[in-house]
Amino acid sequence: MTAAIENFLRAVQDTPAYWIALIYFAAYPIATSILWMTTSLMFRWRWERRPLDVDFAPDALPAVTVLIPAHNEAEVIGKALDAVLQLDYPDYEVIVIDDGSTDATLAQAQAFRGDARLRILHKTTNEGKALALNDALPLARGEIILVLDADTEPEPDLLRAMVPHFASVRVGAVTGNPRVRNTGTFLARLQSIEFSSIVSLLRRSQRIWGRIVTVSGVVAAFRRDALLDVGGFSPDMPTEDIDLTWKLQKHFYDIRYEPRAICGMSVPVSLRGLWKQRLRWARGLMQVLHRHRGVIAHWKYRRMWPMFAESVLSTLWALCFVVLTTIWILSWAIGVPPVGASPIPNLWGMTIGTMCVLQLIVGAWIDRRYDRSIMRMVPYAVWYPIIYWMLLALAAVVSIPWLFRRPQSGPVRWDTQRSGAGA
Repeated sequence: MTAAIENFLRAVQDTPAYWIALIYFAAYPIATSILWMTTSLMFRWRWERRPLDVDFAPDALPAVTVLIPAHNEAEVIGKALDAVLQLDYPDYEVIVIDDGSTDATLAQAQAFRGDARLRILHKTTNEGKALALNDALPLARGEIILVLDADTEPEPDLLRAMVPHFASVRVGAVTGNPRVRNTGTFLARLQSIEFSSIVSLLRRSQRIWGRIVTVSGVVAAFRRDALLDVGGFSPDMPTEDIDLTWKLQKHFYDIRYEPRAICGMSVPVSLRGLWKQRLRWARGLMQVLHRHRGVIAHWKYRRMWPMFAESVLSTLWALCFVVLTTIWILSWAIGVPPVGASPIPNLWGMTIGTMCVLQLIVGAWIDRRYDRSIMRMVPYAVWYPIIYWMLLALAAVVSIPWLFRRPQSGPVRWDTQRSGAGA
């Protein structure tokens, strides 16, 4: 049996497909790191060095409605509302949508009823985040809709940073810059460096390309008319934020990234909770690629081609990662030195690792003006290629079958867990 496995592994490693996968596995992270670093630095040089342009007259700032969908968020929604009600903006209201919570979420929100700016929409049935937001849209009086997660604590000047973008009639959405607040664990610190060096870096780069893969589900502002134009949020999608981003851009709305729109957020602190989150994100992206695959066939959507290609190529790289790693582990297990791999990092391995760490450092350096503590997280960057790549690649590969599945017929419901094993 061992001899048969050995012969099979040797045969596989002698095929052109194996060598193509090996070259792609090595080249892709190096090429993308260089691309993301250079274009994000271009974004910083072009847009972040100058003050915000406020084209609205001081007495003509558009009204804003803040929507906060919540399901079993009793532990965090009180702090979130306290921060939201301290926003420095002349005309805004807050609507909390309690989506069938079974804990004290409603009671926590009702404690703020003394503020006339706050309204509460209480739903007795959990129907998911997208339907909760859609149900609240007819109640909103604001021209701009700010959507915040129920654990989000915005900085007071968040709206001052986001609203000026809507002076351009082409702008349909502006995504903000969430910062990790609960950095007390190893996993949380890894995610803190990730949000600076992967998420924020990518959004800066994608703005240079012309299109953004997704707004942040944590903090994003939308033009209300644009939301209605594209049919609102899609209840049948596990990641309604990615789907909405693509719908808006297919209708030729501009989506911008505003790094000065800062808010604190909580991230999963357990491996189980992180896995559940990233699996949902990966499945959601697969379903978005399935639903919007037609963009690749139309010249009018050509500005969306880079983000479609990047999403596909990153998934292909994850597949190479998992398949090649499996082949190498099997080879080492039976005593056959694998082709193109070594347990001791060699030239390619060191190059890939160095580029990854350099990217993480550049991202932290750019974001240091918004998060003073981020440079203290840089030492954790060395663990990112070792631990995080494995987790994210596995989640992407497990989710590939969703690329060929139609979205479910009913709404995608949520089951929020903020503590314990599922946090």
